[in-house]
Amino acid sequence: MTDQTRRLVDAARDAACFAHAPYSGFGVGAALLLDDGSIITGCNFENASYGLTLCAETVALATANAQGKLRAVREIAVIGGPLVNGTPKGHDPVRPCGRCRQVINEAAGLSGHDIVIHCAGAEGDTVEQHHISTLLPYAFGPADLGLS
Repeated sequence: MTDQTRRLVDAARDAACFAHAPYSGFGVGAALLLDDGSIITGCNFENASYGLTLCAETVALATANAQGKLRAVREIAVIGGPLVNGTPKGHDPVRPCGRCRQVINEAAGLSGHDIVIHCAGAEGDTVEQHHISTLLPYAFGPADLGLS
């Protein structure tokens, strides 16, 4: 794992500690690497009505968008696991859900880059590397709406 990837995974782990996950008890953190080397983070934010729950990846991407930096996203690290005393634990990599993959695909289209996604276990010792195009083949996007 490169130093840059380690820094991104560590930032995602730190973000996961702020997860609001009282219903699932599963904390997730995401960290975006921008083209200037800066990092934006997000964590999951659950809601009692479940359907209004926000995933860590979408929180981070919405934050980047609010800062005018959505087109600058190059890589994303995602980690998560069951919360134990406020800290996610576990070794199995966490991967973006289908909704998050669709949102990441939108960011990839805007940035013109096949965004790299580092999927890590909460301990950060197991990391898979994927591209959004392999996690969401045949994605629905602006071209399907006649926009390019």
